Amino acid sequence: MLNFIWFGMIIASVICAACTGGLGGLSNAVMEGAGSAVELSIALLGSMCAWLGFLRIAEKSGLTALLAEGFSPVIDRLFPEYRNDNEIKGKMCMNLSANFLGLGNAATPLGLAAISAMAKKNPGDTPTKGMILFVVFNTASIQLLPVNMAAMRSSCGSGQPFAILPEIWVTSLAALLTCVLFCKLMERRSVFQKGR
Repeated sequence: MLNFIWFGMIIASVICAACTGGLGGLSNAVMEGAGSAVELSIALLGSMCAWLGFLRIAEKSGLTALLAEGFSPVIDRLFPEYRNDNEIKGKMCMNLSANFLGLGNAATPLGLAAISAMAKKNPGDTPTKGMILFVVFNTASIQLLPVNMAAMRSSCGSGQPFAILPEIWVTSLAALLTCVLFCKLMERRSVFQKGR
């Protein structure tokens, strides 16, 4: 569906540009946008490589286990079905740590690894409460230090790339609390009461 929406927007832009005589401007905007996208990708590449390397070192050095232990009170409360599974808890902690740092791209493979480990322990085909809550938690995560956003702001010429921290904290915390509350309320409904 999303592909159709994007395709429709592109067609509408071309038609509007043709009707108003702005095809030249549209072509220039397309080329400038493509160039800016490449420049932004390169600017973010260094930051992403550094933090992904750090997260990999943390996993190999045993920091994952320490994070799992530190986050255990929160994770055990939110995800009781994984209370005794240090492998899943460790992967969840790495994902949460990446999200705390605002590294959405780095958090994605870590989140997929955690979901894969949860799926292996799931006897059925239906996602468990923990799997659903983890996806929601990961999507609406709180960002303590939005590194990617700061890198983008810096690449666009911002003199204070981290000036948006208070707004980021408030909005991400509100989104996270709302989503977790909604999930916990839905867990009480009959759809989750069948053996889960």
